[in-house]
Amino acid sequence: MAKAYDHLFKLLLIGDSGVGKTCLIIRFAEDNFNNTYISTIGIDFKIRTVDIEGKKIKLQVWDTAGQERFKTITTAYYRGAMGIILVYDITDEKSFENIQNWMKSIKENASAGVERLLLGNKSDMEAKRKVPGEQADKLAREHGIRFFETSAKSSMNVDEGNSGKPPSADLKTGDKKNAKCSLG
Repeated sequence: MAKAYDHLFKLLLIGDSGVGKTCLIIRFAEDNFNNTYISTIGIDFKIRTVDIEGKKIKLQVWDTAGQERFKTITTAYYRGAMGIILVYDITDEKSFENIQNWMKSIKENASAGVERLLLGNKSDMEAKRKVPGEQADKLAREHGIRFFETSAKSSMNVDEGNSGKPPSADLKTGDKKNAKCSLG
């Protein structure tokens, strides 16, 4: 049986509990939003297949639990991820402050050179904003990564943040082994 895709990419969303990782993944994979959510227990994933330059790219987007008690389980998934998306809630300053801890966790557990992206979620809640976009942009530049603000609720920048042009491998050579994931 022939594969239904040319390349497979594993993306991982990490961040504190309640920042909207699950809602972002559901919006990205199913174009759906639900105001109520249940905290992720351990890890879950969704799949979306996209077309880039005539190649079918299958994206496995992994949703990690943000609670400390699941950290030993979720860090095992860092290895092998081609891209890691760090998510914080623009209305929750603590979730932004913890991005530094998540960066440290990536350094300790992920493959060297893994692509990273910073997402400030819940941009539809501007009136409750606690984290200025400029502050997040500065942090992203300090770490040499890209930054987007998103809203799973309104769908703003969800495709871009989860790689609107999903992870682009070196599709011209088809060199999957040396494929580079670009999250934006």
